[in-house]
Order: sequence, then structure tokens, then C-alpha cells
Amino acid sequence: MTRRAAVLGAPVAHSLSPVLHRAAYAALGLDWTYEAVECREDGLAAFVDGLDDTWAGLSLTMPLKRVALDVADVVSPLARAVGGANTLVFGDGVRRAENTDVPGLRTALAEAGLDRARRPVLLGGGATACSAAAALAGLGVTEVTAVVRDEGRAVRLREVGEAFGLALRFAAWPGTGVLGAADLVVSTVPGGTTDGLVPYAGSVAALFDVAYAPWPTELAAAVTKTGGTVVGGFELLLHQAALQVTAMTGCEAPVEAMREAGEAELSR
Repeated sequence: MTRRAAVLGAPVAHSLSPVLHRAAYAALGLDWTYEAVECREDGLAAFVDGLDDTWAGLSLTMPLKRVALDVADVVSPLARAVGGANTLVFGDGVRRAENTDVPGLRTALAEAGLDRARRPVLLGGGATACSAAAALAGLGVTEVTAVVRDEGRAVRLREVGEAFGLALRFAAWPGTGVLGAADLVVSTVPGGTTDGLVPYAGSVAALFDVAYAPWPTELAAAVTKTGGTVVGGFELLLHQAALQVTAMTGCEAPVEAMREAGEAELSR
């Protein structure tokens, strides 16, 4: 039977998820479809309610990760602790909310040899920052410095820190005074937001930047030029998508086929 899946968000037209998922289906020999659908928070419940049993699941990007918890019948402990889900899996009449961002980020960091960092600095305080904090905790990190514009708006990040046993300290944006003491900087903000940090690139030993298009960001290019290690957001996107494919299809995701298709698309 042909099954269906999609990525929802606003905006979503730029998403690389359709390329990755379709490549996986082709490699697995599955007659499945995957599309991108524009959807805002107030429209998610109605959209999900209107799906029939041909739907296997949904990938969710901003701003839907938190409201996804409200439309699910079952929420995984990880998604609950982080306060957001990027995946809805449908089966046996049950909607399950999962978070593949956290394990996806852990895998991306490990592949780059950055899983041994112990003095990370986190740029940003939103939903992606919450997943990044949880991922760092899963790698054995116990202390994180978060650089935010408004500490009062980072309530959820503080809650995630407490839930995962992180000693969380805050620094005011742009945080130039804390970069030099970090062995890893994880940027969870839009690419252009970090352009002002370019003069301080020499202080950054390693950068994981969740941005992936356009790539590299100015900061990523500057850190590379000064000899630092840089990993882009495509690696996170790839590994979280692979986990979604496995959850929705029940098959081991063909990561290399997905990587090849994603890199080819980005090169265009």
C-alpha cells in the first residue's frame, strides 16, 4: 500500500526533508510519498484530524514542535522532557510524538569527534537550544553556558537544564567574553544572527552550527579559516531524518543514500 508522510512548518518551502525522505524510500524500495505542507500552530490539530490511515507520520519544524505535544496521544519521555517533538508517528490508531533532534545531534557531534567537549557554549535559547542542551547532557556534559538576548524568555531552556542535570549559566548576547573558554560552541540561531561574531572566530576552537542553507555561514567560514573545527546543520538534519524514517517505516534508514541526495541538492 502506498503510504504518505510530510514535513509541516511555516515557512517550509525551503526544507530539505522531502529530498532526504524520498531518497530513503527509493533506496528501501518503498512506494511512499513525502511532501512539504505549510502549516501554523493553530492549524496543526485540524490537519492531523483530517488524515486517513494511509499516513505513516509527520516531520515537524518550527513553529510546531511544542504544539505537537498537544495533538499526540502518546508523548515519548524525551519529547516531554525537552518540551517539543519534531516527529509524529501514526500506527494502530495512535499518534506518537517523538524527538529525533536530540539523538540526531548526538550522532552528528560524535561523528565529528566533538562528543568529548566539556565546556560548551550554547548560542540561543529556543526550542532547538533545548534539544541541543539535552544532547550535550547525553554526552556527559554537566555545565553549559547559554548566550541569549533575554534570559527571562529562556524559561524552557532553564527547565530542560534542570531536567537533564545541567548546571546552566547565562551570558548576555553576543557572549564574546565566554567564547574563548569554550571547547565547543553550538549555534542554534539563524545563520546571519552570528555574523557579528566573525571578529572573534579565532577564539572558537570548534563550532557546530545548525544552519545548513546557505552554507557556510560567515561565522563558520571564519572559524574554518582560523583553524577551528566546523560542523554544519546538514549533519543534524540528516541524522534526525534517518531516525524519522526508521520510526515511520520500521526499516533501518539508508543514511548514505540520504546523505548523497541531500548533498547533491545543496550543491545545486
